[in-house]
Order: sequence, then structure tokens, then C-alpha cells
Amino acid sequence: MSGTLADSIRVKLGDLSPAERKVARALLAGYPSMVFETVAVIAERASVSTPTVLRFAARMGYHGFPELQAAVREELDARNASPISLYEAAGLGVSDDGTSAAGLLEHGNAVFAPAVARTLAEIPPHDFERAVELLADRKRRITLVGGRFTHLLAQYLGLHLMQLREEVRFLPDRSVERTAALTQLSRRDVVVLFDYRRYEEDKTAIAQLTREAAGKAIVFTDPWLSPAAAHADVVLPSQVGTMAPYDSLVPTLAVIEVLIAGVINALGTEAHQQLGRNEEVARRMGAVQ
Repeated sequence: MSGTLADSIRVKLGDLSPAERKVARALLAGYPSMVFETVAVIAERASVSTPTVLRFAARMGYHGFPELQAAVREELDARNASPISLYEAAGLGVSDDGTSAAGLLEHGNAVFAPAVARTLAEIPPHDFERAVELLADRKRRITLVGGRFTHLLAQYLGLHLMQLREEVRFLPDRSVERTAALTQLSRRDVVVLFDYRRYEEDKTAIAQLTREAAGKAIVFTDPWLSPAAAHADVVLPSQVGTMAPYDSLVPTLAVIEVLIAGVINALGTEAHQQLGRNEEVARRMGAVQ
């Protein structure tokens, strides 16, 4: 799905021989650091022969183990890309000829339309269904938290959920309040996290705390997968290709829109009733929903 070696291994796991499967599991258990061990170390860890490790690399489509390792290095470089590195790689601001409005719009269509389509096509239906189920469960408390830019997406999803059901909140920014909220996590909590490359360490810690409290974590992330995904019950990855030096959040917004529709369908008349109550209170307050 995401194009990483780990995903390729998982997809092909059933096609491998028993010995090759041992290599696959050893690599996945220590991914990605295990990939950069010597063939002998990997063979010992997997309890197989060194030729088996080499055959595994060939079965994964590589001409030798060094080529497999090189592919993972490229993957990690992409995973750690920064806005300045994306800017330089795209050659933005270098040309003097400029770009017309029509050209930009055409380019935007060529970039974003396929990215949205691919994202929606590659999200596992089981994960999506589980996300809808968790967010529509009115016995659960929903907590949302985003990152540098993705806090906007967390707010967008959260504000919609607040109109559809009770017990929806945003994780506070101030450390004392944030710590108190995380200390109170329990098995009835669902924490929704947004974490994209140049991942933020606190998101992984929050996901881990949620799991330790027997709660559920839903992680929105990129194709390279946030470290927080290791502690998640649901992972919803999106394409991030863009025409600017920042990862695109357009595909993620599309996923959120579809997810909201799913929650509305799951809640049924309860969503309609909650919307009605919100409208009535807003009317009395002179506010707009």
C-alpha cells in the first residue's frame, strides 16, 4: 500500500517459503534497523542460512541484499524529508520563466486528483470500518490531537464530530492540562492522532499511553507511517505528493470527509437528533452552526 519494504514484505508473506518467512519476520520485528545488519547477523537472528537471506532479497525483487538496503535508505530519506529539502529537490524558485495561472491549475489537477484517488483506493476497508465504528460509539470519549499543520485537520474532524455526538474534545496545549487529560485515559477512550513525516515524538508517546490505558488509537499519517502507528488500532495513511515544499494534506481531508459521512450513517437518527439540539441551542444563543 505505502510502497515501503515493510509493506511489500507483509503483502508477499504468504508467498514465501517457510525459511524465507523467518527472514521476513526477523526484518519486520526490527524494522528498519535490522535491514542494515549484515547478512550473517540476519541469518543468525532468523535461524536460517545466509543463502536463504539472499534468496529472500531476490524474492522481494532486488539484485542482492545491498540493493535492498539501498532501497530502504531512500525510503528513510523520503520519510525524513523537510520543507527545505523538498523545495530544493523540486527546483522551486530556480526558474525565471514563471508559471501561468492556467499552468498551475493544470499541474494541480494532475497532482491532487490522482493522489486523492490513490489514497481512497489504498485505505484498507477493515481499518476504515473500524474507525467509523469507534468514532460512532457514543459510549466512548473522543480526544483529537494534531501537529504543526495537522492541528487544523484535527479541529476540522473534531468540530464535525461535536455536532454529531457527545464526548468529543481536543487535547489541551498547556502541559499541565495535557498531562492531566492523558493521565485520565481509560479503556473507553479513543484518541485520534495526526502525525506526518518529520514526526513529533509526543504523538508516539500519546499513542503508547493510550494503548497502555487499554484505549484505542486512530492514527492519520503518510505512506511512510508515523512511529505512532506501531501503537495504533487503526492506521489511515494518505498520499502527500504536492507541488509546493510542504506535504499535501488534500488527500487526508478527503479521507476525513468520507469518514464523517460514515459516522453520520452509523449514528443514523441519533446524528439527526444531535444536530437538531445543536441548532436549537445555537439559535437561542444567536450563533451559527
